[in-house]
Amino acid sequence: EAVNLRRKLTADRPDVFNPDLAGSLHNLSHCLFNLGHRERALEVIQEAVNLRRKLTPDRPDVFNPDLAGPLHNLSHCLSNLGHRERALEVIQEAVNLHRNLAADRPDVFNPDLAGSLNDLSHCLSDLGHRERALEVIQESVNLHRKLAADRPDVFNPNLARSLNELSNCLSDLGHQERALEVIQEAVNLQQKLAADRPDVFNPDLARSLNKLSNCLFNLGHREHALVVVWEAVNLQQNLAADRPDVFNPDLAGSLQNLSVYSI
Repeated sequence: EAVNLRRKLTADRPDVFNPDLAGSLHNLSHCLFNLGHRERALEVIQEAVNLRRKLTPDRPDVFNPDLAGPLHNLSHCLSNLGHRERALEVIQEAVNLHRNLAADRPDVFNPDLAGSLNDLSHCLSDLGHRERALEVIQESVNLHRKLAADRPDVFNPNLARSLNELSNCLSDLGHQERALEVIQEAVNLQQKLAADRPDVFNPDLARSLNKLSNCLFNLGHREHALVVVWEAVNLQQNLAADRPDVFNPDLAGSLQNLSVYSI
């Protein structure tokens, strides 16, 4: 409804209302994606990005921050629909924008830069650029550590997610011992977060526990891996009982690991 209203306003005064229309399109894309309408979400976020691009050349200091966010989400939509090369191009553009913004105002834009680096690493890894993915996620972790040192309540969740991605990259490159150390740190953070807000953080904790069990198993710590994966399974069974469509895939993965470790 907001998008429809702003389209009408923009038809008469595009110079005034195009920024608001772009923002509403951005929000609409989020909603569509969360409801599983991914093709439509992609169309809508692409329209938002196109509008932002038209606004940016005239006032880059004002509109570049607003362009970077939609680019980030456009990359996410593209990646989820299998357009990985294009997703990489778009997230790289978002990172470049965030770097320029963070150079002038690090306190404001370093969180966005760290988040974009995390997604850039994921895109690089998906396309097999593993060494580069590792470099990028390490930079993301370093930024998140600094942010979490000052505001742990705000940034510890993001730090844990970056550590999770770092562990994946290390494991992909055969650095199993270091991967284990890093995922254990992520689990420790997420256990503290889940103790206060289990409804929010138990899903991430369960996934990290499953990955921790993988690292342990790969290094020959089968008994410990079995204990950890059971913890993941128990969490995911509770989550899947309430939302099976969301959490059954994660539960299936943990159960598969449980069966392997039990042999």
